[in-house]
Amino acid sequence: MIDGYYIKNIKQNRGAPRIWLDSHAKRAGFEPGQRYNVIVQGRTIVLQANPDGSRGVVGKKDGDKNNPVIDLNSRELLAIFDGMSSIRVAVKQGEIFLLPLASELKKQERFGRLKAKLEAGEPLAVGSLSHGGGILSHAIHTGLKEAGVESKLAFANEIREELLDHAAIHNDAWNEDTIPIAAPLQEFAFDERGVAALPRVEVLEAGLPCSGASRAGKAKRGLAHAEAHPEVGHVVVGALVILSKVNPAAVVFENAPGYETSASADILRNQLRDMGYVCHERMLRGKEWGALEDRTRWVMVAVSEGIEFDFDQLVPPGPGQERIGDVLDDIGPDHPAWSTMPGLRAKEIRDREAGKNFAMQVFGADSDKVGTITKGYSKVRSTDPKLRHPTDPDLLRQFTPGEHARMKGVPAHLVEGVSATIAHQILGQGVVYQPFVGVGKHLGEALEASAAGRRPARKSDVIVQEEDAPLSAEVRIAELAAEVVAELKKPQPNGTYFGRVVAVDRDVYIMDVGRRSGVVLERGGLDRTPKLGENVRVLFRDGRGVVEAQAKPLQMALGL
Repeated sequence: MIDGYYIKNIKQNRGAPRIWLDSHAKRAGFEPGQRYNVIVQGRTIVLQANPDGSRGVVGKKDGDKNNPVIDLNSRELLAIFDGMSSIRVAVKQGEIFLLPLASELKKQERFGRLKAKLEAGEPLAVGSLSHGGGILSHAIHTGLKEAGVESKLAFANEIREELLDHAAIHNDAWNEDTIPIAAPLQEFAFDERGVAALPRVEVLEAGLPCSGASRAGKAKRGLAHAEAHPEVGHVVVGALVILSKVNPAAVVFENAPGYETSASADILRNQLRDMGYVCHERMLRGKEWGALEDRTRWVMVAVSEGIEFDFDQLVPPGPGQERIGDVLDDIGPDHPAWSTMPGLRAKEIRDREAGKNFAMQVFGADSDKVGTITKGYSKVRSTDPKLRHPTDPDLLRQFTPGEHARMKGVPAHLVEGVSATIAHQILGQGVVYQPFVGVGKHLGEALEASAAGRRPARKSDVIVQEEDAPLSAEVRIAELAAEVVAELKKPQPNGTYFGRVVAVDRDVYIMDVGRRSGVVLERGGLDRTPKLGENVRVLFRDGRGVVEAQAKPLQMALGL
């Protein structure tokens, strides 16, 4: 049990870090003149009251009061907090504990775990939320493998048990150790025993329900915003609870267009930032990856600070040459699947007369695209895509599950062995496959590169300005910069630069200052050594640089 918990900023005084404790010392029962010892236990500093201690508490007058003060101002003592702008302070009677922020420890743990697995050639553990039939999981698994990164599905959460049962047999992202969690996400997330049993993972992916975010979902229920959906509007909370527990190095969220402007998306962005992640977002279109179904999805990839990921470097292959006729099953012109669909035709006329924009979507075999096929396709609704008969324009039919899969680029075996209704549900609530294979591959390359201490390979032209003064080891610097920036300059003698240290090679550091420009820093010209991935301000005076860590948003956590 603790008697107090505080977040304290680390200040600077006389060129050394400083931690000033006043009310905190009083809360722990320390008095002016009292002796105490400083004990370093791993990554924790303990100030322990002891009559024979090596240090003394000083007093600070405040009117008639003489308040206790402990002033720690030592580079050597506080070296375990190097690179940190804030720490936790926990107090008990007679003891004060100084610890790194919980978010900082989690960040270091997940990156260390990722690096150890990649160096050992072990498969990365992946967790899946709102798994459905596992199409997103399978695509990410395939993409990681294409990047040379093996993975295994550690657990999969889905509200429908029958979908998990099917995926366990037919989805090869699964293995015999995959844990099925058949429960509502929002229920399981607050089951302390259940969540405590979850393993740590390196990648977490989630296709959170889009019923409240999609235009159709909002219109159907008359929702003012996505979070008003009574069943799934709040699942982002549960997702963050589980994310915090399993502590992944990278997270992939996907949802319907419109989700990016929701309150849930803002909660994700802000909370992930405070947990030490950097969020990257993009819209992915099926057509750009050669799919017939031109479905658009919003995607967020959040990576732990220090992992370099750039969505701009994910280049789609472009539209394919396929036509709908290339993916059709062998269903002859006289097959009973063809129908005039009189009820739907009549509804279309009524909707048109009523001024409703609910026209039927009819496609021929020669079309190079098809409209979005949703999870309720088996209900045979008027606005869902239909196939036109090759010779009789009055006849239409529904697409089969096999055709549906091929138009999304989904491997056929993922929907084998289930009814047409369930197959369409799995596919309709899943993703167009190839864009997410691309995301998985791009993410895998970023994870591999970051664990190896380098940026992912990218196309860039390095320009060392001729008017700059000569650089020491100029060729080595240019080669180092070529991986991370397009333009490289030396700092001005009295300039100030803000940015992240993105590359290190012995005594040379490349600092990304934005707009694909970099500044080269040399160890001999700096007051301290910056760290790879650190956000810093470098203030030059007469050619000498002072490196200052930039404060970051903090994630408060009570676990010590």
